[in-house]
Amino acid sequence: MSVRAVAAVDLGATSGRVMIGRIGDGRLDLELVSRFPNGPVERADGLHWDFAALYEHVVAGLAEAVRREPGIESIGIDSWAVDYGLLRDGELLAEPFHYRDERTARGVEQVHTVAAFTELYRRNGLQFLPFNTLYQLRVDERLAEADTALLIPDLIAFLLTGSAVAERTNASTTGLLGVQDAEWDAALAERLGIPRSILPPLVDPGATIGALRPELVERVGKGLPVIAVGSHDTASAVVAAPLSTPRSAYISCGTWGLVGVELSAPVLTDAAREANFTHELGVDGRYRFLHNVTGLWLLSETVRAWEADDGAPIDLPELLSAASEVTDAVALFDANDPSLSAPGDMPARIRALLGDEAPTTRPAFVRSIVESIAEAFAQTVRTASALTGRELDSIHLVGGGSLNRLLCQATADRTGLPVLAGPVEATALGNVLVQARALGAAPSTLEELRALVSHTHSPARFTPRR
Repeated sequence: MSVRAVAAVDLGATSGRVMIGRIGDGRLDLELVSRFPNGPVERADGLHWDFAALYEHVVAGLAEAVRREPGIESIGIDSWAVDYGLLRDGELLAEPFHYRDERTARGVEQVHTVAAFTELYRRNGLQFLPFNTLYQLRVDERLAEADTALLIPDLIAFLLTGSAVAERTNASTTGLLGVQDAEWDAALAERLGIPRSILPPLVDPGATIGALRPELVERVGKGLPVIAVGSHDTASAVVAAPLSTPRSAYISCGTWGLVGVELSAPVLTDAAREANFTHELGVDGRYRFLHNVTGLWLLSETVRAWEADDGAPIDLPELLSAASEVTDAVALFDANDPSLSAPGDMPARIRALLGDEAPTTRPAFVRSIVESIAEAFAQTVRTASALTGRELDSIHLVGGGSLNRLLCQATADRTGLPVLAGPVEATALGNVLVQARALGAAPSTLEELRALVSHTHSPARFTPRR
């Protein structure tokens, strides 16, 4: 089999990138084409994404990818979940809001007045997160002007192709998709004052969304189809999580830590609802039964605050190495405490939670952060096991967090389970694999795709020390 190439657009909450994926003859690898910053921008009416800049970075990255690899056959796009853009007659009405904007609190109160969380969970299977799309839409002042709402990867695909669709894995994070039938819950939307007409047709991963618009063909340098992938970045990451046994858990760790197991049917029990476990759709109709844990956001925001104080960059690997040498017991805090969710002075907020036990040195402070994240991971893994009745035997930790050896070892120690770390670029790899499969250039089943990942990206193993 000859080597085939695709372009993967992978957008995270702090940065985005365009990558070339190559697959064939036992090969699966990535070439970074461009990396660009992404993050919240404060406007007069609240916290937004600089979407115009983001889109320009994507198009420029695709053009460079085709320049480097003329054999590219398709484009796939994944991003963070829940955020969206509103359109009218094909034009974006305003910059998409950032999910950390304060307006969502009003949305929660208003939605729960109409439909209690117990009912919502029965209908959509989602954990309570105050920024889920239905809460945002409920208080969006531009909603009445819109004829279409598109989640971020669907919005970019629309601008590239002119085709407005909703890919199911990401649509499942909105709160407006039925957990049992994976179709829009029109009755719930209408009750919440969200017109059914703004919800676009649903497509599955592997479907062709459309071809590049003529003006973009000239700019990118080639006419290419855009193929729907697991457009929620975690859905793509789980495709490439080389789960070694049916009893493996996964942690997709970046800004957030998505901790869970893969299921073939939902677990809509009172216990699952009370534990705030979600049922997000995965590729091939799987359920990602998971819970959101605040991940490396705590560390990155802390380092950012220290760099602002110092007026100089901090060597994070050096700081993590020093943290690994801390031998004294460190105090833990609740990594999911609501006070830690917004941008700002993270060290001060963590010290407020730790009180008199707050470490006085930066290495010890970092150790406290890492151990607190690992403890939150461990508690969630234990809960997933109890809720599913599945005795877990290993954890696959993928994404940027797999490079943090201190976090991987702490997770192994606190769960008592071996942690298999990597691949780092699981999201982009999952994006590439779904495109390649649609093109007939990759195996047909998830298990075979994961076997290919395991063969080409051997994970690092961390064995529990206690």
